[in-house]
Order: sequence, then C-alpha cells, then structure tokens
Amino acid sequence: MTTEETALSIGKVSALTGLTTHTLRFYEQEGLFAAPVRRNAAGRRVFTQEEVEWLRVCTKLRSSGMPLPEIRRYADLAREGPGNEAERFEILRRHEARVQQQVADLQEALGIIHTKVEIYAQHLTAGTADQLWRDGPECGPAADAG
Repeated sequence: MTTEETALSIGKVSALTGLTTHTLRFYEQEGLFAAPVRRNAAGRRVFTQEEVEWLRVCTKLRSSGMPLPEIRRYADLAREGPGNEAERFEILRRHEARVQQQVADLQEALGIIHTKVEIYAQHLTAGTADQLWRDGPECGPAADAG
C-alpha cells in the first residue's frame, strides 16, 4: 500500500473521529499532534490511521478533563522521542488519579440521587408525595424521613 492510498483527508478524519475540521485545525495550531501534520502536493492536510488513533487518545484525554496545555506537553514529549518516557508516564498517572477521583465523586453523587429517586418512588406509590415538603425543603433530612 502506498502513502497516497493510506492518506486520509481532513474530512475523512473528521468523520472517523467526530471532531470538526475546525477542531482538527485548532489541534494542529495548538501543537496537539504527536508529529507534524503532513500535506499533499496540493497543500491539503493528510493524516494516517496512526494519527487518527492519536486523535482518539487526545479526545479522551480532553473529554476526561485534561487541560490543553497538559495534552500539548504530552504531545511535545512524544515528538521528542525516546528518553522522556518517565515524564510521559507521570502526566498520564496524574491524570488517571484525577479521573479516578472524578469517578468516585460521581459515584457518591449517584448514590445520593438514587436515594432521592427511591424516596420519591415510595411516596408516589403510597400517594404521599405531598408529604415530601412537610418539614421544610425536600432536600433536607426531614423530608426523607417520611
């Protein structure tokens, strides 16, 4: 397979990743690619499948809360090549810890929400939903006692 056959247009990469062409250009300008974006003879951006996979990683890092400067730093280190693996590892390890904390916080929130849903379900089934506000705001402890 030749390079021309494996080259993907910006539109194709947009379709594969769900990122808009504007976002892909922004990522390039921000230095978020692990290698410089190549261009074909007509000057149009061309991407490889490997770059699509890199974009999927960047998208997940971003959607999980990693700031763009941190993604850029990680990309910079990847572009530099061997010798900085420990620093790349540390960036990912710190982010993993933040995401684990976010998941724990969401689990705690989900538990509280689930409890409220159960209370509402019980009161609605029993026909006593009007009792949820009897002692003050429904989110207070007294509201859940009934």
